[in-house]
Formats: sequence, C-alpha cells, structure tokens
Amino acid sequence: MPRERARRLARTRVYEGRIFRIERDRVRLSNGRVVDLEIVRHRGSVVVIPQPSPREVILIRQYRYAIDRWIWELPAGSIDAGEVPRAAARRECEEEIGRTAGRITRLGAWYPTPGFCDERMIFYRCADLKPLTREVARDLDEQIEPRVFTLAAVRSMIARGTIIDMKTVVGVGLISRRGAAG
Repeated sequence: MPRERARRLARTRVYEGRIFRIERDRVRLSNGRVVDLEIVRHRGSVVVIPQPSPREVILIRQYRYAIDRWIWELPAGSIDAGEVPRAAARRECEEEIGRTAGRITRLGAWYPTPGFCDERMIFYRCADLKPLTREVARDLDEQIEPRVFTLAAVRSMIARGTIIDMKTVVGVGLISRRGAAG
C-alpha cells in the first residue's frame, strides 16, 4: 500500500461563504493518477457538552434547514477567525444555553467527514454552569430551545433514533466512557 502523499498541481476557489469555502484541487495521487477533488475548507468547530450535574446534560432543540427537521443536539459552533477553541466553547455555551462554564475540559478532536472536508470538531465538557447575568445575541439563523436531560434519557433517545446528530452521539459517548463526573 503506497504511503506517499498526493501532490497538488493546481487549485481553484469555487465558492467562499461565511462559514466555509470550496476549493477544487487538481492532484497527482501516489499511484500516479491525476484527479480533481473538491474540498470544503472550514476553520473548525467546537462541540459543547454542558453538564449541570454529573448525571445530566443540556441539549438544544434546533431547526436544521439542510435536513428540514427539528432535532435535539449538543450545542456547537464554528471557531471564529483568530479565536482560541476554548474561548469558542465558552462563547457557544453562553450563546446557546445562556449559561457560563466555570470549568471547561477538552475531551478530544476528530474530523467528521475527512473524505471531502477539513473541518475538525473539538469536544469540550462544560461544568460548574451558572446563569448569565447579561443578554447574549444568537446568530440570525438560530432558533434554539435548551433543555436539561438525564444522561440515561439521552442514551435512550439515541437508542430509539430520536437523536440523529452524529456529534451528539459521539459527545454523549465521550462522557459516558470517561464517567459522568469526569
């Protein structure tokens, strides 16, 4: 099995938006073939696992236009340009559930769709949650309803197929595997 890296021969920017851009690269693969590959370029994102107590987690109910459904999911969001991931996790916790975290713990980072996208999702547990004393503006496209669930209820929702969001399944698995209290 070849272990050499592919070599980019040319790059064309196809699209540039607020959250991501799309590039088309002409690439010579390690087997000598030349192919065109479309890549979604993304600054990365954070997934927040807010735990008001060791046996609870806060999910948000949010409408997702791409799949035309309301879903339950963990809060998450893109890392802003120049923003440190931990600060993005704090910001998302505040914006999406209206609480600030006294303790933020990095649990890991993974690429959800490396076949066509370079986005890396960084997972953070947020604990010692306190209500915000100030108003926080949400993104214009966000319609969010936060709710506290027991971990047992969330695991049941995953098993029944009520929760269909992959980052939420992974995040709940992380806190279940590492123990509810960390």
